Amino acid sequence: MSLASVSQVRPLPDAATAPAILKLTDIEKIYQTKTIETVALNRVNLTIGKGEFVSIMGPSGCGKSTLLSIIGLLDEPTSGTVEIDGRPVAAYSDRELAALRNQKIGFVFQSYHLINDLSVLDNVELPLLYRSGVGGKERQQRALAALDKVGLSARTNHFPSQLSGGQRQRVAIARALAGGPELILADEPTGNLDSVMGEEIMDLLLTLNREDGVTIVMVTHDEHQAQKTERVIRFFDGSQVS
Repeated sequence: MSLASVSQVRPLPDAATAPAILKLTDIEKIYQTKTIETVALNRVNLTIGKGEFVSIMGPSGCGKSTLLSIIGLLDEPTSGTVEIDGRPVAAYSDRELAALRNQKIGFVFQSYHLINDLSVLDNVELPLLYRSGVGGKERQQRALAALDKVGLSARTNHFPSQLSGGQRQRVAIARALAGGPELILADEPTGNLDSVMGEEIMDLLLTLNREDGVTIVMVTHDEHQAQKTERVIRFFDGSQVS
């Protein structure tokens, strides 16, 4: 599917009117040692509407990955408030937070993080092992459906070492999709790929966003890829600059 046809699938959401899936208010993240205090994030305020595709850009060390870890509930801010669907994360119990990460959020990393000793199908099924009430048959059905969506139905019994970089990233995206997340966090998803494979992965993410309505927050160094998304948020030294 071409980018032109993808963009016609549904209207792009208006960030000002779309219901917020995520809201950050005055987020600070400070790392301290006995002698040094490093401000990774400095009073960040950010709202992401449901169905948006947002890029986060900035030089290395500006706080992009730290921000993604906080959005993904993998890390806690030093101060400030994180809200998911209008509810402060601080109000969730540890069990609720674990369920939120497992069910609502999907993660896609630059380095794929696939397990080499597991087949493609088993890699995609893996996060569903930690979801209560999902049996083996349903896990397999979800994994197969996700692999079909990323165009890898014929590779279910292959191992990561038998795949190209672009195919491995597609497996990683399928793994994120298998749980039916509303929000995908992608950390440099095309960073390890050549330009052709990078375009394929970007087209796939655009399709997931515009056909399926999945909200995506993507950290990237690639200006060309960022300009395909609905908003570009730029960081420098832990602060939003645009």
